[in-house]
Amino acid sequence: MQSENVLARLACDPASGLSAAEVALRQARDGANTLPEPPRRSVFSIVARQFKSPLIYILFVAALLAVALSHHGDAVVILLVVLVNALIGAFQEGRAERSMASLRQLSALRVRVLRDGQETVVEARSLVMGDLLLLAAGDAIGADARLIEEAQLQVAEAALTGESVPVSKNVLALPKATGLADRHNMVFSGTYATAGRARAVVVAIGTATEVGRIASMTETATEPKTPLEQRIEQFGRWLVVAALVLFGAVVALGLYRELPLADVLMVAISQMVSMVPEGLPVAMTIALAVGMQRMAARGAIIRRLSAVETLGSTTVICTDKTGTLTRNEMTVSTLWLPGGVEIDVSGIGYAPEGKFSVEDAALAPLLQAAALCNDAQLLPPEQGRTEWTVVGDPTEGALKVLAAKSGMELDQLAQGAPREAELPFDSDIKMMATRHRLADAPRRVYIKGAPEAVLGLCAADGTALTHAARMAAEAMAARALRVLAFAVVQDDPLDADAGFAALAGRAHLLGMVGQIDPPREEVKAAVAECRAAGIRPVMVTGDHKLTGLAIARALGIAREGDRAVDGDELERMNETDLRSALDQIAVFARVHPAQKLRIVEALQAHGEVVAMTGDGVNDAPALARADVGVAMGITGTEVAKSAAKIVITDDNFSTIVEAVEQGRVVYGNLKKVILYLFTTSVDEVVLLLLALLGGYPLPLVAVQILWINIVTEGTLTVNLVMDPPDGDEMEHEPIARNDPLLDRTMLGRVLLMATTAVLVTFSWFVWRIGQDVPIEMVRTETFTLLAMCQWFNVLNCQSASRSALKLGLLKNPWLLGGLSLSVLLQLLVLYWPLMNTLFHTVPLAPASLLPLVALASCVLWAEELRKLIVRSHPRRTP
Repeated sequence: MQSENVLARLACDPASGLSAAEVALRQARDGANTLPEPPRRSVFSIVARQFKSPLIYILFVAALLAVALSHHGDAVVILLVVLVNALIGAFQEGRAERSMASLRQLSALRVRVLRDGQETVVEARSLVMGDLLLLAAGDAIGADARLIEEAQLQVAEAALTGESVPVSKNVLALPKATGLADRHNMVFSGTYATAGRARAVVVAIGTATEVGRIASMTETATEPKTPLEQRIEQFGRWLVVAALVLFGAVVALGLYRELPLADVLMVAISQMVSMVPEGLPVAMTIALAVGMQRMAARGAIIRRLSAVETLGSTTVICTDKTGTLTRNEMTVSTLWLPGGVEIDVSGIGYAPEGKFSVEDAALAPLLQAAALCNDAQLLPPEQGRTEWTVVGDPTEGALKVLAAKSGMELDQLAQGAPREAELPFDSDIKMMATRHRLADAPRRVYIKGAPEAVLGLCAADGTALTHAARMAAEAMAARALRVLAFAVVQDDPLDADAGFAALAGRAHLLGMVGQIDPPREEVKAAVAECRAAGIRPVMVTGDHKLTGLAIARALGIAREGDRAVDGDELERMNETDLRSALDQIAVFARVHPAQKLRIVEALQAHGEVVAMTGDGVNDAPALARADVGVAMGITGTEVAKSAAKIVITDDNFSTIVEAVEQGRVVYGNLKKVILYLFTTSVDEVVLLLLALLGGYPLPLVAVQILWINIVTEGTLTVNLVMDPPDGDEMEHEPIARNDPLLDRTMLGRVLLMATTAVLVTFSWFVWRIGQDVPIEMVRTETFTLLAMCQWFNVLNCQSASRSALKLGLLKNPWLLGGLSLSVLLQLLVLYWPLMNTLFHTVPLAPASLLPLVALASCVLWAEELRKLIVRSHPRRTP
């Protein structure tokens, strides 16, 4: 539609805007200009979520059976374990939610509008359809609006379209089917003006905006289960079957031996409980929470605890380019002069610090043109600014920085060569020109624009020069540089009516500049670390294919044989072709939100665990669908942050690598805990079964089994997950999605440690029974000996190959504290009369503890022998 028709349809007066009364009516009709915030989960739902585990279900069954047999104390102990786990998990998830809330902006976005004929500043949430926005350089845009007036307006739309270069706008009507990135007569919510000024009438608010539509797409993206959740479910199902089989076997054996049914059932319940690692849910929650806290200290907010572990399984990181891999600051890196001289320029960012590789007399006129034919401002770090900043188009700002690097005083130059006339930048002609009066010199017209356009005006220079310049421009463009050419016309009136046609054939080429949005300095090392850890980074960007591929090659993302695919090529590929080509595609360029979602899904279908980083609204659906979405906290939009599971507060790609390392640490510590808990469960089960089969009295009563499972283990498992990194986590391949919680190597270690513990414990039990020692004394000794075996086993579990004697307890002071507490509690059970009554124990002579300690240490020496063999045969290292 023509702009005047838009105003008529929305009943907006272009001279005065809407009245206050009309604004109130429309707000009541259409609601606030806001996106729906993610619904806050209730405390009940957060707590209820903690009970969704097969391990918890088994404990509930055991507690119900204990109640049915009137063993209420045992039931209470089991239920307390379940409750503590739920409270810890709920507390940690609540902390994550509060951390995310603190990231949100403290002040609402404010915009300038025309209402009742007066310019006023209002909150963006109060905008209504038909409001008249007033825009200038630096203004954020609070709603989708149609331009009705503009003067050299340029808008940064990277957050919405992924395009890193600001887009020139106009008021001309466009075909209805025009794509989002090419709607030059529109401005969109979530973007901001970089240059010029304009008036625009609001045509969409809230969920009707382009941002709102993408947010709706994000809500429909299905969130996959994490690898850890899948493994815990599989492990839990296995344990359910094993516990039921064991329950039936114990009952059958007890009845065969004609033992009292109540006693048999209570032992069977104890066996069922011993099969279930009660400490695992708590240990898993705390392990993830510890990982979350460590990541928070390094600049990451974890919105969902399991995302920490998922990063450890990540095999592919899909990352945006602009602002994530690059600085989002255009920088001139190369100059070309008419004599064929190419000059490299050092320094990145907007600080005017850098050097020219070659000094040439033709350099000064080019830099003068770059500084004068320019509408941007370069501001030093003052008045609250900590860094050099650019006001206006970043491309023009980079030219000002270039001139300043040569030592040119920009303010003096502008005063000494004031602008007298101009031909504003024309997106169709791709050029602009300014006329300046210089002291003691003829007036000059400087021309800046696309090389092909500027060279078309330089016929006076001759064919050879223009041909050489074209070849140089093509070579610079092939290196993904954004190329601008500069020319000068001596003493021309610069007729606005005649335009650039009057300059044709009279211009003389001054040279060309090549710009690029430079990579972040730390990213290359982070990419190399990802490669070493078996993780493949893939660039997914809205920028040009050549630009993306050049940056990818510079950072090591693209290697020999890798290629780039743009959105059009991707659209023509079917799912089979896409999946077969994934291994060779390092860059996806010019892609829109639905395509980003498709890329993530294709990678997941290919068996990859996908992490997606991004900061724009257009990244949100893919962030939600990825196994773990990682949003940028500084430049990231609220939609992106809400869709992601992790928010990086420093926008630093290398923090992602640290998160991956922490994920692997968390998973490694969980495996240590599972090894420890399962070994404990197996030796208890086998010990009781051997006694039943051999016709011996029960070596342990139910409450003693519960004590070992809950107290002895509980004081150690929580502290075992606090183990610091081993230092080699990033030297291994990613954790396979189907990696079992108990792999073959771990099962071998369980067999060795449990067999050793059973041999020494059962042998002691049988020997003491044969000496006609009272059964209470024998059970107390057996109970204590089994607890001591767990103390040595926890030291075994700290490493699969390194000696526990060399690791030392000081590696993890939390574990030292846990061991000390466990010993103290066991002494209370032995020597406090009240505990003697509750746990059916009798005091032991202190001297009798020494042989028990010596026997229990056998589990340590057996595992030390295995570790020695492993170290002697490196190929067998787990």
